[in-house]
Amino acid sequence: MPDISTPGTRERLITAMTDALRRRGLHGIGLTELLQQAGAPKGVLYHHFPGGKTELAIAAIDAVVDRMLRGLDTLLTATPDPLVALRRWVGGATARLQDSGFESGCPLATVALESTAQDAALREALARAFTRLRERIAQALEQAGEPPAQAQGLAALIVAAYEGGLLQARVAQGSEPIQQAMTSLLALLSARSPGAHASSEGA
Repeated sequence: MPDISTPGTRERLITAMTDALRRRGLHGIGLTELLQQAGAPKGVLYHHFPGGKTELAIAAIDAVVDRMLRGLDTLLTATPDPLVALRRWVGGATARLQDSGFESGCPLATVALESTAQDAALREALARAFTRLRERIAQALEQAGEPPAQAQGLAALIVAAYEGGLLQARVAQGSEPIQQAMTSLLALLSARSPGAHASSEGA
């Protein structure tokens, strides 16, 4: 049995769970298969995640959002126009979905759809994840001149279109649903402020 404190063990478990959530959802993979993918025995799982599979799923959700926000922050740093950054951010997510053969979607939507009222901790993690995404996008919009309340509403709309578009693209086995939704939405947002987002890449 490997040392439970071996660096990387926790990360391998989170990576395996993230992949499972993207492709099959929380209930689509058994614990034994998950541990095999992570290359870890059951004792290691409960050492790092005493709450078992659910606690691991929550850690995976948090890690996914951390990664999403790091990517968005990088794009926002590279361009002064948040709509350009958002377009590129969505483009990256769409490309990853295409590269997986439309099998690996956003784990947030996948888990949210299968959660029940009994999954209180899981739903709390999902709510926190969506809130973090909305808040970061709203912050970027505010910095570009949107009033706070308006920025928050637009951020909620963008996240809804992003998640819904990815979900529809996965089902359709094609990127058109998310490309159509986000192109139309960003074009509408760009048109609201003539000149402010003139560089929105042909939106």
